[in-house]
Amino acid sequence: MKNTVYLYVFDSMSDWEIGYLTAELNSGRYFRKGLAPAQIVTVGLEKTPVITMGGLKITPDITVDECNITSVDALILPGGNTWTEDIHRPILKFAEMCLQEGIVVGAICGASIGLAQAGMLDSRSHTSNDLAYLKMICPSYTGEEYYKLDVAVTDGKLITASGVAPLEFSVHVLGALDVFSPETLDAWYRLNKTHEPQYFYALMNSIQ
Repeated sequence: MKNTVYLYVFDSMSDWEIGYLTAELNSGRYFRKGLAPAQIVTVGLEKTPVITMGGLKITPDITVDECNITSVDALILPGGNTWTEDIHRPILKFAEMCLQEGIVVGAICGASIGLAQAGMLDSRSHTSNDLAYLKMICPSYTGEEYYKLDVAVTDGKLITASGVAPLEFSVHVLGALDVFSPETLDAWYRLNKTHEPQYFYALMNSIQ
C-alpha cells in the first residue's frame, strides 16, 4: 500500500517548510509495518525547472492540468512570497476539489494566504502567520471567527500552519495520513522538538 502525495513546486517556494515532511514521506523509515514509502509527485505550472528560495532546482513531474483527483492522497502547498498572484489559481482550484473529495490538503505559511484569498478559510478552522496580516492582505477574507491562535490546525482534511512551524505542520500531515503509529509520531515530534535522547530510544522502540 502506497500513498501518493502531490507537492506543489514554484519559483521562490519556501523549501525548508516541507523538509521534515518530504523526508519522512519519501523514506518511510518510521512508517507502520506493511506501508510502503509514499510516492511524492512534484506538480508545477509547467514542466520547466523552478528555483526554490534556497536555490534548489526542481523539475516538476507533472503540471497542474495533469493532476488526477482519483489517484492522490494528499496535496502539499509550501509557503512562498507569491501566493497572492493569479499564477496560483489553478492549484487553488485543485485544492478546493481535493477538499470536496475528502483528500488531505496541507498549506503552510504563504499558502494559507492563497487559500484565504480563494475563500477556502471562510468556514473552516485554520491558522496562518498572523490574523491581522491575513485580513490586511486578503480583503475578501471573512473567516476571522474560525482563526485559531495555534501554529498548526487541522479541520477535517484541511491542515494549515504558520511558516515558523514546519515540524508541527509535518506532525499534522503525517497524522492525517496515518502513516506513523501514535507512539511513533509522538516520539518523533518530541525528539525533533526537544532534542532529548530519551525520545530517540522511544522512537526506535516504537518501530520494533
